[in-house]
Amino acid sequence: MLDMGFEPQMRDIVAQCPIAGERQTLMFSATFPKQIQRLAEDFLDGYIFLTVGRIGSTTESILQRIRWVEDHDKKEVLLNLVPTIQGLTLVFVETKRMADHLEEFLYSNGFSTASIHGDRTQLEREAALGAFKQGKVQVLVATDVASRGLDISNVMHVINYDLPHNIDDYVHRIGRTARAGHEGYATAFFNENNTNIASDLVTLLEEAGQGVDSWLADYGKRYGNRGSHYPSKRGGKRGGGGGSSRGGGGYHGSYGSGGNLHSGGDGGNYGGSKW
Repeated sequence: MLDMGFEPQMRDIVAQCPIAGERQTLMFSATFPKQIQRLAEDFLDGYIFLTVGRIGSTTESILQRIRWVEDHDKKEVLLNLVPTIQGLTLVFVETKRMADHLEEFLYSNGFSTASIHGDRTQLEREAALGAFKQGKVQVLVATDVASRGLDISNVMHVINYDLPHNIDDYVHRIGRTARAGHEGYATAFFNENNTNIASDLVTLLEEAGQGVDSWLADYGKRYGNRGSHYPSKRGGKRGGGGGSSRGGGGYHGSYGSGGNLHSGGDGGNYGGSKW
């Protein structure tokens, strides 16, 4: 919450709580940058900092794969990829406009689909998330509004249709799967527009015991640690222009039919050519 621009609201809440020494406060995060650690000290009395593993790393329970996909091929690859993993799929995009566009595109191709982003009302977001959690919707397309704070236990596959600008956001996104000891899958579409994050991706994959394709390793060496110079977009600036082309809504399709809801194979297909 602090990292996403909610520091004033957090301070207001803390100010209404009992004084330090009488209030117990615990903060948890998969990533905890130094500047956020300094902010956290303001909220904590007798500050104790505990870590499990390296800060910002990922769990080995997530099988990760980085695929080279040009922008003009992304939609076709997405159509082939979604059915290969049976279960709920969460697709992350960079802009609100793309979230709306992909929702329409997937629905027109037979998938029961929802989308959430910053232009949705709270009621619309809750309706879309509720349908997704209940399995009435197979695919949820989202901006980074869904990258943190959501605990949906049966998300099997996270697809980074658009990679984020920094590795922390990537860690939070793929952390929507493999919850509470379960296993999950994460696929990212990579091309020349994502070279800034290449080195950090290689490091993260190696630490998690994942395979690293030779082309990605080469990009990681070539571009070094450029990813650290690309700050994350925060708060209301996320998502970029364009509202809903449908003037609201937030989920698509008849939940009774589901289109191609479970038309793919099981998780055993994950290592195949479509993945």
